[in-house]
Amino acid sequence: MDRPHLRAALRVAGVPDGYYRIEGVHEPVPPPTDFLFLRRGSGDVWETGAFERGTYEVLARHPDEESACAHLLALLV
Repeated sequence: MDRPHLRAALRVAGVPDGYYRIEGVHEPVPPPTDFLFLRRGSGDVWETGAFERGTYEVLARHPDEESACAHLLALLV
């Protein structure tokens, strides 16, 4: 699964748009106060985590986009 397919799966599952941010695919404006995220880290790493109170907290680092997407999906569904 890639980021566009993750976005589609979350929509089908009925996950509200304000619960998450997927870099380059779903970046709500204005941004919600708190949300889960998927983004590129440094190098070839992907990160999933939570944004709360103005701070990004990385929960996991992944070697590829597919595993990062699977992790965010599991956190939200």
